[in-house]
Amino acid sequence: MIRKITDILKEQERTYSFEFFLPKTEAGTEKLFQTASELRKLAPDFFSVTYRAGETTKWLTTEIVSRLQKQFDVPTMHHLTCVGLNRAELTAIIKRMKQENICNVLALRGDPPPGEEHWVPAPDELSYCYQLIELIRSNDGFFSVGVAGFPEGHIDCPDKATDAKYLKIKLDAGAEFVITQFFFDTKDYFEYVTRLREMGIAARIIPGILPISDYPKLLRFCRSLGTPVPQYIHSIFQPLENDSEATYRAGVKLAVKQCNELLDGGAPGLHFYTLNRVDPIREILNSLKR
Repeated sequence: MIRKITDILKEQERTYSFEFFLPKTEAGTEKLFQTASELRKLAPDFFSVTYRAGETTKWLTTEIVSRLQKQFDVPTMHHLTCVGLNRAELTAIIKRMKQENICNVLALRGDPPPGEEHWVPAPDELSYCYQLIELIRSNDGFFSVGVAGFPEGHIDCPDKATDAKYLKIKLDAGAEFVITQFFFDTKDYFEYVTRLREMGIAARIIPGILPISDYPKLLRFCRSLGTPVPQYIHSIFQPLENDSEATYRAGVKLAVKQCNELLDGGAPGLHFYTLNRVDPIREILNSLKR
């Protein structure tokens, strides 16, 4: 029986989890499962799979999550977004998830479609993440629901206080835990937790970790998300831009330092953005003071 993440959180002070991005090809899908097979040996508490709306992809996350759970017996969290799906489509996906025994979901608003800077929902679409949570919650308590958190503030929020207020709305709607976007400075995470606790938010805040293995790709990714890159990151990785092995080593070393600082400071575990790779994640975990 696949367990709910909320039940796991009640039993364990720390959790370790791995996120996979949705592949675009059959070869990418097989690579994902090869990666999952290796990372399964590290005894993760749960996996996570991203979502991409579209006629050819809207069921893909469900199929992959179902297969991961059946093949590896690891609870796997299904990302789900508002953008690009109307209420009827969302309801159909949620129904299919229940049929496949997928009981863990990360509820997200989602990014605007390509080419649209400001997304405007159609009349039959949901506008906000909390509405998606309410729709998921209408299913008799079957699901464990998580949401994303942003230690440095969401790109669409004018300030960190507003970002925290919106997170509270999502938790009040029925979300139960938070997984953060990746960040680089651990003080941003601890300040975020303090800010949320002062608002009366008691939910677990799990920090998200992105090991750096490709500096140019990291910069593009951060620009798309509005995530600031500290100067010390540039100082470390810019001189290594044309040396993939040195970049890999520096990325692992930095991630180990960040993870140990988080765990030493009381973080309740770590959520790794794997980029569907094995080696950096395995090496980082084996180097931690757990």
